[in-house]
Amino acid sequence: MVKAIGLLSGGLDSTLAVKLMLDQGIDVVALNFITPFCNCTRKGCRHEASKVAKNFGIKIKVVFAGEEYIKIVRNPKYGYGKNMNPCIDCRIFMFKKAKEYMEKEGASFIFTGEVLGQRPMSQRKKIMKLIEREAGLEGLIVRPLSAHFLEPTIPEKEGIVDRSRLLAIKGRSRKQQMKLAEKFDIKDYPCPAGGCKLTDKHFSERLRDAFEHGEYDLGNISLLKYGRHFRLPDGVKIVVGRNEMENLAIKRLAREDDLLMEVVGFGSPITLLRGDYTDEDIKIAASICVRYSDCKNMAKIRIKSKEKEKIIFAEPMDDKDIRTFMIGGKNE
Repeated sequence: MVKAIGLLSGGLDSTLAVKLMLDQGIDVVALNFITPFCNCTRKGCRHEASKVAKNFGIKIKVVFAGEEYIKIVRNPKYGYGKNMNPCIDCRIFMFKKAKEYMEKEGASFIFTGEVLGQRPMSQRKKIMKLIEREAGLEGLIVRPLSAHFLEPTIPEKEGIVDRSRLLAIKGRSRKQQMKLAEKFDIKDYPCPAGGCKLTDKHFSERLRDAFEHGEYDLGNISLLKYGRHFRLPDGVKIVVGRNEMENLAIKRLAREDDLLMEVVGFGSPITLLRGDYTDEDIKIAASICVRYSDCKNMAKIRIKSKEKEKIIFAEPMDDKDIRTFMIGGKNE
């Protein structure tokens, strides 16, 4: 039996691609990538790709792309999209990893759920060819959903894949995919978009600020997903939780040399202070903490560090002053 590696995000397009390959008798092994920028912070988030693999009864390998991937995001060869999304470099990175796995598994080719013209940066014919060339996979990437708009691949020419059973879908509409899902009885698939935080304007502003201040590590990147973010003139970072889930996440991501503070006796956000902070920075952070608490006047602030715990008093900061420290425009 012919084996193929399928890049499976867990979305509808990649799920349909897996189904089309399985229907041709291909032995499919799924490959899924998780990056530090995956948009999955809500409580109870399911790993969609693993769910799809289980439903189809196929093997799945999940790859966490960490520091190596962050380096690509910092300095992409082919630049960014509208925000901080290096879509071309991202695809090259993933296909290179997929090639390694293909060779390890003894697979004959790779396939994806890509649809021609669906994504303006990475899903155009010219760019698809460039990505294949850079990844060393020319002629070895089958795109079942858009095959009839593309040149036949090696597996199609050799008869390993029946080209006549592949599809001709292009553009951003999902009507054809949804009809196929109904035909194949594929249900409960996630909504499109929102899978990568690098495409989000406000997250990109935070990330750009973090890179400018040398905050490249996974811990700092993970923290960008939670709370309201502020940068003080001396480079110190303040993060203020919006709800209980974010408060817990901020506590979990706090480091030994961070300060954590909250208002005593009132509903309060957890506020984190990170960097080479001064007493003045602590006062500013405390004032911001009070502003986002349920206390509207002078408040008692509990501050915890590795060495000790102390109490200070602060008044809520004026919104106009807060905006001078905000990173991006979505800190409300």
